[in-house]
Amino acid sequence: MKQLTAFWNILLKDMRTYYLKPPNISWGLIFPLAWTAMFFVRSGRGLESILSLLPGVTAVSILFGTTSMLAVTVTFEKKNRSFERLLLAPVSLKLLMISKTSGAILFGVVNAFVPVIIAFFLADLSGVIWLLFIPALILIATASTFLGLFIAVAVSEVFEAQTFSNFFRFPMIFLCGLFIPVESLPLLLRPVSFLLPLTYGADLLHGSVGGVHMLPYILDLGALTLFCVALFTLSLYNIKRRWII
Repeated sequence: MKQLTAFWNILLKDMRTYYLKPPNISWGLIFPLAWTAMFFVRSGRGLESILSLLPGVTAVSILFGTTSMLAVTVTFEKKNRSFERLLLAPVSLKLLMISKTSGAILFGVVNAFVPVIIAFFLADLSGVIWLLFIPALILIATASTFLGLFIAVAVSEVFEAQTFSNFFRFPMIFLCGLFIPVESLPLLLRPVSFLLPLTYGADLLHGSVGGVHMLPYILDLGALTLFCVALFTLSLYNIKRRWII
């Protein structure tokens, strides 16, 4: 019960301090809308393209929302030494970091549903496999959050975390099959795609929305889960090695 209370209070503190601020709420609303409008203008297509664009816009909203928030929450608190006070709490490091990242995961999932809600009024979503789509959103948000944590732990300034995040984020937009199928990439780049977690998340989203997928669903789910575990484990290792003397 004490562990659950600690988890809830850390999560609630982060939600009040970071995630429920007006700039972050507006970011969560405007960013998906901006991406959706950009791809409509770029493609020159009408409402019939909503279903084909929905997986990519949804995944991008999650990716940028989660990694950006972790760059602020973790890096800022480490720089201002407030993270050290949390380390004094009678909770394990694993539970502490799960508490610190849960807010970003929730933020990413909420971000993802902004384009979904818009698409609900503009397109027919009756063919979407929701039992696959929603777990895919949660796993993408978790993997993206832990990627953001891994990056935030490796740097000491917020601007460094944001810059380093772009090193991963922008290649993933073009290499993970969000808007360009992996099969259409040059042969030399295709192996790189399968080293990125978003490739498997994008495959799940495309399969659940349009029925077209590259890999078996069980493989996509397993790969995303493995990425989540690996990134979180590496982040904990780096925290112990770099932040805890």
